[in-house]
Amino acid sequence: MTDINRRQFIRLTSFLAGSVFVSTSLGGCASTPTPSDVVFSHGVASGDPTKNAVILWTRAVPLSGQSGSAVTINWEIANDEGFSDIVRKGSGSTSAAKDFTLKIDVKDLSPNTHYYYRFAGANALSVTGKTKTLPTGNVEQISFAVFSCSNYPAGYFNPYRIAAQMQDIDAVLHLGDYIYEYAADGYATENAEKIGRSPDSLNLTEVITLDNYRHRYALYRTDTGLQAIHAAAPFIAVWDDHEITNDTWKAGAQNHNEGEGDFIARQVNAVQAYYEWLPIRPPYGDSSPQIYRSFDFGNLLSLHMLDTRLIGRDKQLAYRSYMNEDGVMDVRRFTQDLGSKERTMLGKEQLKWLQTQISQSKGKWQILGQQVLMGKMRFPAELLSNQDLTKTAGMINQLATLKRRQQHGENLSLADTARLSQVMAYNLDAWDGYPAEREALYQFVSQQGKQLAVVAGDTHNAWCNRLSKEDGKTVGYEYATPGVSSPGMETYLSLSDAQAKQLADDLQLLIPDLEYCNLHQRGLLSLTITQNDIEANWLYVDTVLKPSTTIVNRHVIKQSEL
Repeated sequence: MTDINRRQFIRLTSFLAGSVFVSTSLGGCASTPTPSDVVFSHGVASGDPTKNAVILWTRAVPLSGQSGSAVTINWEIANDEGFSDIVRKGSGSTSAAKDFTLKIDVKDLSPNTHYYYRFAGANALSVTGKTKTLPTGNVEQISFAVFSCSNYPAGYFNPYRIAAQMQDIDAVLHLGDYIYEYAADGYATENAEKIGRSPDSLNLTEVITLDNYRHRYALYRTDTGLQAIHAAAPFIAVWDDHEITNDTWKAGAQNHNEGEGDFIARQVNAVQAYYEWLPIRPPYGDSSPQIYRSFDFGNLLSLHMLDTRLIGRDKQLAYRSYMNEDGVMDVRRFTQDLGSKERTMLGKEQLKWLQTQISQSKGKWQILGQQVLMGKMRFPAELLSNQDLTKTAGMINQLATLKRRQQHGENLSLADTARLSQVMAYNLDAWDGYPAEREALYQFVSQQGKQLAVVAGDTHNAWCNRLSKEDGKTVGYEYATPGVSSPGMETYLSLSDAQAKQLADDLQLLIPDLEYCNLHQRGLLSLTITQNDIEANWLYVDTVLKPSTTIVNRHVIKQSEL
């Protein structure tokens, strides 16, 4: 990192460190000043709960003609929805320098307690939000709602709306792609005008500048489903790539192109807007936005939220880089590079931190909240040479048919046996592109004797993977949430629902560690964790093409401790 880029991050971290108002038991009950005349146009939110604190968030937009002025907002948090039993109250100020967002770190709360909160301006009162602190001691059950990949022009955020109506959520885990960076004619925009999801005039171009990112968050937060889930439960969030730009790594990205300026400057803009708009505490460190952090839910579980994008990720490998002019792949060089122990997704510091957190945790379960698939998703190698995506499902079905014949005792030819046995990772942007670090993590967890579960997003589809070391031993399970609205494999491969279901069946046969997948429906993942097991419940909505919805499909998997 150059000195200029390092100074950019220092300035960013200094800005963020002063962006949160801290309430204590003394200051929190003091008299409050007269608030400014504002509107609360983007709802309320809470996040990053601890056993005795939580972040409260809102955006207080001044009335016309006052956009250059700082504004003062009052807030209160109570034991009851009617606010007859207020336990803290106070005020905070914000301005255009923070995009008129306001965060309060409310301290001295009680563990495992629901609270209600709201904000007040001179002539406006925000909606009421509900939040909850973390439990301590013996904990029997915790429930999470898990989300990823909400694309505004692709559809309405109906899975958020469904989750907001659920009564037993202890926290929402958001695994990234909270926004997308593309221009109005870019990815997943083909139906936007028809369904009433065309971006406004401030969101027509790809997001690069700080104002661009701010406008994109402001657009997304107009969705009523997103506002509802933020008001219903505390968020614990991490970014993926699209909060910056597609296929981000620590020093660049696939979608950062010539003419778009310095990548680190863009990254700084993206991170500042993220911390302004999400109910998250500021990062630590003076050279990188260290979003990775842990949350302890008594003796039941420790949740470790990871950054697989900005902190340490080396550039993704690409198969095409190993092809000669005749289309022949240099397998030896590729295998050597892929298996290098120096290749990292987390970075040495974050991996060391994670190992320390896991080893010191008193929780029965160790939950990794992160972005990309960790399980081994190795497809038959011949699929990687296919240039016509519409033929992919048919090719996979042919291979699955061979596998079924083999399972029924038929002796296949050597050529057909080779077709099934020669496999390669289909997505090098996921953990399959960093296998040495993944194996080191699995070995550490196994040596510690910990119960491991991983949650993931990124793919827009639902998956359940057995997590296995290279020797085949299972170390845990992975549960991946479908996208909120981003199109899935059924769109990429031009599949009907029936074809997508067939493809899911075929993949579960061909990929040894894959236990379940759904490739064509949008929704969410609900996790219920007890001392004995984890129940994963995938909930799918009927549509994202209109702002009303119902659950039309569920799938439940219960995994006991290893």
